[in-house]
Amino acid sequence: MYKVKVYVTLRESVLDPQGGAVKRALHTMEYKEVEEVRIGKYMELTVNSTENVEQRIDEMCSKLLANTVIEDYRFEIEEVVPS
Repeated sequence: MYKVKVYVTLRESVLDPQGGAVKRALHTMEYKEVEEVRIGKYMELTVNSTENVEQRIDEMCSKLLANTVIEDYRFEIEEVVPS
């Protein structure tokens, strides 16, 4: 069994209005040192498979979990040892 952490972020070339709003709010709160904010998504999957795990996760990301036109993704796979 595997625990998979998936990180989805907007591509650098894509405007991030939500990140801009958070940055403005932080500046209003006197956190002027914040230069940029990019908002993304984080997901955890538990996968009960031992075959082609990396390939299957990549397919899931590209087909459903990320909009590959405007988003990039990366993932980490960690084997879970039953106790």
